[in-house]
Amino acid sequence: MGLITQILTLPIAPLRGTAWVLDQVLLTAEREYYDPEPVREELAALEQQLLDGSIGSDEFDSREDELLDRLEWLETHQQRLRTDS
Repeated sequence: MGLITQILTLPIAPLRGTAWVLDQVLLTAEREYYDPEPVREELAALEQQLLDGSIGSDEFDSREDELLDRLEWLETHQQRLRTDS
């Protein structure tokens, strides 16, 4: 940007700054939402419940399938976020 352009666009500078901040907030929120770590922790807790005998193998298998599908979906979106930023 040249000096003339900066002078002419000075009145909209706060808008550009606000847009940048909102973009950063959105990006951070998306990273947190698509974070696969809570699902991994849930898988570990589920396995512990199976080992403790709290749940049966049928329930474990169905919940594990759901969590693995969610994990795959989250990792796909996480990878998309990395390429977009």
